[in-house]
Amino acid sequence: MSGTDTIILIFIAIIGASIGSFLNVLIYRTPRYLNIAYPSSHCPHCGNNLKWYHNIPIFSWIFLQGKCAYCKEKISLRYLVVELLSALIFLLIFLKNGVNSYSLLLSLTFALLLALSLIDFEHKAVPDSINLSALTLSFFTSPTILQNFINALLLAGAFSLLRFYVSYYVSLKEEFYLKRRLKRAPWLKSYFPQPVMIEAMGEGDIIVAATIGAVLGIELSVIAIFLSAFLAIPASVFLKVSKKEAQLPYIPFLAMAFFTVYLFDEKFNALLEWFING
Repeated sequence: MSGTDTIILIFIAIIGASIGSFLNVLIYRTPRYLNIAYPSSHCPHCGNNLKWYHNIPIFSWIFLQGKCAYCKEKISLRYLVVELLSALIFLLIFLKNGVNSYSLLLSLTFALLLALSLIDFEHKAVPDSINLSALTLSFFTSPTILQNFINALLLAGAFSLLRFYVSYYVSLKEEFYLKRRLKRAPWLKSYFPQPVMIEAMGEGDIIVAATIGAVLGIELSVIAIFLSAFLAIPASVFLKVSKKEAQLPYIPFLAMAFFTVYLFDEKFNALLEWFING
């Protein structure tokens, strides 16, 4: 690798980390319905406005030792992790595709999905503003814009059907369990006057599926969705064993599977061809 290539990669990493710094603003403010531009960056504990040198991606957190420069309250490690992951996303995408506008749009798409994943993990809900922005960018991540749009529609439709079937199955199973309980304790009936309806997947998951379809195409998208379900199994089992009532956020697993399949698309294509043709 030449010196020029190294400088370019460093520049790309800096851009990625800077985008990560903005993602931290989105992650904190958007779910709380706060303006992402005003007021300027400030400590959520003491309210003091931060200086420009307090906002240097990655380095400021390290030099401040993860504490506010004014009140010395701890700054969440999440801020550093998001900036590092965003820089890594940009580096891997540009190394795979080269320096071009498509790499930039892809990097931004995956960066927004990183923000969505953390918001979904914390709040169990995702802002449509970020989700639709990622979807819109995904249409333009390759020259085949119309085909990307069609693939997004197909995946959104397929995921919507999957959502209906899975929701019906889960609701039916829960209603059967509830009826057994009501036989043993009829007095509970007044607390459950309506049929059980459980949404197994959120609408945000459908939009993410459309984004996956726009970037990966139909075949690889199917692999990514199956991989996301596989990645979610350990977390699902943990919640069940620990008997926690917490809802499992699915977008982080969709995003991880999406990024993995994209990075290793040639290997997954070879696997798919082997599976079909033997």
